[in-house]
Amino acid sequence: MSRIKRVPHCSHWGAYTILVEDDRIVGIEPFQHDPAPSPIIHSIAEWANPERRVLRPMVRSGWLDKREKSDRRGRGREKFVAVSWDEATTLVADEVRRVAGTFGNASIFAGSYGWTNSGRLHHASSLLKRMLNLVGGFTRHVDTYSIAAGPVILRHTLGNDDACGGRANTLDTIAQHTETLVVFGALSPRTAQNEAGGIGSHRLETYLRQIVERGVKVIHVSPLKDDLPDWVSAEWWPIRPNTDAALMLGLAGEIVKAGRHDRDFLARCTSGADRLLGYLEGKTDGVRKEAVWAANICGLDADRIATLANRLVDTRSMLTVSWSLQRAHHGEQPFWAALGLASVVGQIGLPGGGVGYGYASLGGVGAPLNLGRSPAISQLTRPIDSFIPVARISDMLLNPGRPFSYEGEIRTYPDTRLVYWAGGNPYHHHQDLNRLSEAWTRPETIIVQDPMFTATAQRADIVLPATTSIERNDLAGNRRSDFILAMKKAIEPLGESRSDFEIFNAIAGRLGVADRFNEGRDEMGWVRHLYEACRSDASQRFGFAMPDFDAFWEAGYARCPVKAEHTFLADFRNEPEAHALRTESGKIVLGSETLARLDYADCRPHPAWIEPAEWLGNIADAGQMHLISHQPAGRLHSQLETGASSRAMKRNGREQARLHPDDAAILGIEDGRTIRIWNGRGECLATAEITDKVRRGVLVLPTGAWFTPTGNSGLEVAGNPNVLTLDIGTSQFGQGCSAHTCLVRVEPYAADRRDAFEAYQETLVALAAV
Repeated sequence: MSRIKRVPHCSHWGAYTILVEDDRIVGIEPFQHDPAPSPIIHSIAEWANPERRVLRPMVRSGWLDKREKSDRRGRGREKFVAVSWDEATTLVADEVRRVAGTFGNASIFAGSYGWTNSGRLHHASSLLKRMLNLVGGFTRHVDTYSIAAGPVILRHTLGNDDACGGRANTLDTIAQHTETLVVFGALSPRTAQNEAGGIGSHRLETYLRQIVERGVKVIHVSPLKDDLPDWVSAEWWPIRPNTDAALMLGLAGEIVKAGRHDRDFLARCTSGADRLLGYLEGKTDGVRKEAVWAANICGLDADRIATLANRLVDTRSMLTVSWSLQRAHHGEQPFWAALGLASVVGQIGLPGGGVGYGYASLGGVGAPLNLGRSPAISQLTRPIDSFIPVARISDMLLNPGRPFSYEGEIRTYPDTRLVYWAGGNPYHHHQDLNRLSEAWTRPETIIVQDPMFTATAQRADIVLPATTSIERNDLAGNRRSDFILAMKKAIEPLGESRSDFEIFNAIAGRLGVADRFNEGRDEMGWVRHLYEACRSDASQRFGFAMPDFDAFWEAGYARCPVKAEHTFLADFRNEPEAHALRTESGKIVLGSETLARLDYADCRPHPAWIEPAEWLGNIADAGQMHLISHQPAGRLHSQLETGASSRAMKRNGREQARLHPDDAAILGIEDGRTIRIWNGRGECLATAEITDKVRRGVLVLPTGAWFTPTGNSGLEVAGNPNVLTLDIGTSQFGQGCSAHTCLVRVEPYAADRRDAFEAYQETLVALAAV
């Protein structure tokens, strides 16, 4: 007689218990200490569905015949041949040796950054880099697609990126002390349901309700009204996309014009303020930056801007800035301009005052600070220092040997011969996928290790089937979570799939470095080791008692030492010299000597409004719309795209694209109609959703639909917005992702005859034919 087994587990969207009967998932229960569990947890049974899974090691037929001399345009077109694990790991090890020996280790690019699962042992990206570091190294990426330009400018102006990594004011201090809260972008449970490395308790809604109960004045600046829950009753300012920096500078300019700026704070705690003040006063270009100037750029009311400027000074005011704002051309500027505005107001370092970045962009940002060590397997020492900015992959593949700039340094793109992608899907998160498809033909060999037959895996030479997290043992935890969580194996591996640790350990064995890779530990040995390191740290540094490993593993979770009610830069504000920042001046940099020397047109020596390459203030005709491609509510990125919560967000098998009723009427688009969205970079289909919660001139299409181009036309039928997005760096300084700078055209689809899942099925049938 079968009995239901209860298995504690965790994913990026939260902790839960899996109910298993006869090796089948029969139910999911939320974590008992989570006040707002994510609905995505109920989709995880989809991982056990073999339809999209990689079930055995496979090699592209053309590559198997001719290896590095094969026709690289056969990727995604030729059939795969199933091989044994012994053959697969030998092929991979031989390629690593060949490329490193012939071209040098910098010609190996180790892609991805590990969103496959929240486990800290089976973190595919870390294990890949650990293995390659033992055999001479690789070319890596720096920063992430989510946030790159922001940390770069904050490291320069604040000395580190704590303010955008979860170490600014905690949300409890905002709920207690703030009187005016200006939200630039979002404070949404939609994005706060996720956290890299897992999350135990979702707290955002709790803090938002406290903010509402206290009667805090909330100004919401976003093209999307539902970037903040309706029950917050915020004042919505539907700004033109990509113009937030102009609004911030206009507010600062109004305060300076009235002589109400905090001269003492600027003198004691900032450097280069004269550069910023001169810019606001129009000394550099003859244009004073104030309410009317900002209103004309942002499409907002000048009187409301002027009123808000006064209120920011009169009340305890806090600025929150979403990560999304810096994923745009010149994305450094809204982050720097917000810091400039907060400095002009002068409340940085006061409880509930100042500026912070990324609240609700991930669930742990703004939560009480985890003081202890986070579990993570070491990537070991890097033998070489070769890297690219994270979103410059196509540039690297298309332009070997060409110079690029990053943080003021000139570097050179490597001659990439081997790409090893583990636990990620650039055909989801990279921009201008048609350009990436061309770049993808340049490397001699592409290895993809993944549980799923993603578009990236379909375009590989060697595909290695990894298990999902529910088929192995692991643990979750990170510096923004107050729990370490057990991730117990729930079901047996599908097909011939193996855990990421097993796969890399086997390849390390072929390369002769297995002993140093595994350090004599198996899976459970590593899980125990990683946990006990955190437990020991909590005890030694904070006197905080965590249960021993066996008790933790039995209970499924352990609490970590945390600090609540944190005020960012409080000590620095009180004693700037004693608590100097790691910047060029030891203070907050509002005018940069470094950037003055570099003299970049696209990143000036002070915060500035610089027109993006594409925006609604400079379009050739009224037929263009600004595309926003944000994180969907029903899944994380492209994971579990066919899960129940993801399917609930689709219509007619496609992603839904939201637009304003007035735009829909002009374009002749009805709710539920299939629409074609296009520009010079590509085209895709989506289903129209008509709503007044979107600013006029804006189209919203979430990310994550599996890339599904059809035939020779290249028309993408599932609704993947990255066939449309702009693949340029934010600036020469930050080189971040500019996905949110994107103009498109929209029309009803005349040949409304093809469902996206038909194309999915055709691909899956072809793969199954192996």
